[in-house]
Amino acid sequence: MDSIAASAPASLPWSLRLPAWTRQATSEISETDAAFAAGCALKSLDDLIRADPLWLGCWRDRLALKSAVVAGRMLGHNEEEHALRDAILLTTPGDDPGPAGRLFLATRMLTRRSGTVTSPLVKELADLFALRRDDGLAAIPDLVDTAVQSGRAAPFAVADLITAIFAVRPDAEVLALGLADAVMAQKLNWSKPVPLLLPERFGPAFHTLGGRGRVRPGEPAYPKAICLAFVGGVDAALRSAVDIDRRAARLLAVAPKVRTKGAEPVIRRLLTDDAVPASAPGSKLSRWAANRLFERLESLEAVRELSGRSSFRIFGL
Repeated sequence: MDSIAASAPASLPWSLRLPAWTRQATSEISETDAAFAAGCALKSLDDLIRADPLWLGCWRDRLALKSAVVAGRMLGHNEEEHALRDAILLTTPGDDPGPAGRLFLATRMLTRRSGTVTSPLVKELADLFALRRDDGLAAIPDLVDTAVQSGRAAPFAVADLITAIFAVRPDAEVLALGLADAVMAQKLNWSKPVPLLLPERFGPAFHTLGGRGRVRPGEPAYPKAICLAFVGGVDAALRSAVDIDRRAARLLAVAPKVRTKGAEPVIRRLLTDDAVPASAPGSKLSRWAANRLFERLESLEAVRELSGRSSFRIFGL
């Protein structure tokens, strides 16, 4: 257990939040100013990702969970975070987690994978999002490759990609936004994508002037809206990172006090996953020992029970 605690950095090598001027950017500014703000925001996030704290996996999962809620709203669902989390964690591996669970599987899949976007990946994501397969869907990997190879600034290449996908499949905007984050990760040489655009889909970045409508892919204001969405997405991601960093620091501080044999893999999983069932499936702990471990960690204020239930409990940072 000491090996985990010893790997925690003494200070933060990344910014806690964006400069105020970037967070004040609105749809009234010029496209050039929006692009500059997006560049500043992405540099701040790049510093965090290259610092590679132990909890990046948990952080990405939490952002993927928020993305799944928004994806559900786009596709006509209304499940909140707790329902999506339950759908995944309380379903036996290999069983169908239902429509809600499939949304979280899709957004989490995008954040946990590395490498290029392939046809099998697009097909799997389309199935999880309940999108029909056709020639338009089959063209998406080529559109993604064009965006990756584009010489345009990354936010504009991403806007071009979403517009191109929307043109052939207007019903696949949710998939386009998820793949756009994958392209951004490749552009910036990040090992894995960070969900930034999908969580902002209903945010102010896409509001038209006056706030009475929404800027859509292909419209002249869309590239600027994407830049503003990156600013909003990074701001939310950094705020989440600050919270998770504080919670992870507490977990790492108390880890040496935990003497349960076999606890270290569970503690590592708390740092890499959104949440862990109280039975700690996949660990070498018995159900009783796992419950005792989480109760001990909860008493030390190192984890939280996230379901609000007295049974089938779920714990996380």
